Amino acid sequence: MRGLVVKNTGSWYTVHTDCGRFMECKVKGSFRLKGIRSTNPVVIGDRVRIEASGEATAFITGIEERRNYMIRRASNLSKESHILAANLDLAALVVTVNYPETTTVFIDRFLATAEAYRVPVQLVFNKTDRYDREELEYADALAGLYTAIGYPCLKMSALPGANVDGLRQILSGRITLLSGHSGVGKTTIINRLLPEANLRTAGISEYHRKGMHTTTFSEMIPLPGGGYLIDTPGIKGFGTIEMAGAEVAHYFPEIFRFSAGCRFGNCTHRSEPGCAVRQAVEDRYISESRYRSYLNILEDRDGNKYREAY
Repeated sequence: MRGLVVKNTGSWYTVHTDCGRFMECKVKGSFRLKGIRSTNPVVIGDRVRIEASGEATAFITGIEERRNYMIRRASNLSKESHILAANLDLAALVVTVNYPETTTVFIDRFLATAEAYRVPVQLVFNKTDRYDREELEYADALAGLYTAIGYPCLKMSALPGANVDGLRQILSGRITLLSGHSGVGKTTIINRLLPEANLRTAGISEYHRKGMHTTTFSEMIPLPGGGYLIDTPGIKGFGTIEMAGAEVAHYFPEIFRFSAGCRFGNCTHRSEPGCAVRQAVEDRYISESRYRSYLNILEDRDGNKYREAY
């Protein structure tokens, strides 16, 4: 029997089988011993093979090949990685310039990983109703930067409902991962898109201006116009993984384009003479924030930078 993993509570998986049933499944113990260095060998969006063991329970015995996935370094040091979701049409990264702040380093790490694993990204700038003039100008500048690179951006305010229809059109018919820091408004967005979901929300800490977790498990929610929205717990840091130093520039499209003009084919764009990338940064064809994010990933040899407040 085969099916789609639509919910993961950590110990149980809900699988929507090809014959239309929803079955509660566990992973066979031996499955975890096959060299999978991940906190979650089975993830939302996986196509799996299952064996029934009772009326409504089953064991997951295998995973079909994934066409893509989003992955980050695990917070559990005994493991290597944590996969957020698999087989995606889109990843919608919800960002806020304040309440709480989403830094460009966090955004760029997410985007680089999406490039590495072939996941298209939509940036969603939320809470625009809360920003003062300076914050609105900064949000506009960020949206302009990422749009120019090739990442579509949408500005909205989920709480009053501004531009929710614009997001609804983007998500229609797609399997979309909704991601971002805790407190950026992911749950409020889902409640606006799907009022019947009635998911629990929580405010942010006004002292720290950081979000508090409300989503505790991952779930694939069907959309009325077709497609699914994958709701996942908020993430504090985004540690990149499985990125060799020579590859990192490939995941920054504008850096990769200019790297063709470097004097040396193995240029790391740090201190080598004749570096076209550093010249492009000086000439403002590449933003300083994107270049710093690139260097940040290169310097992240031990994987500890992701623990900082990105």
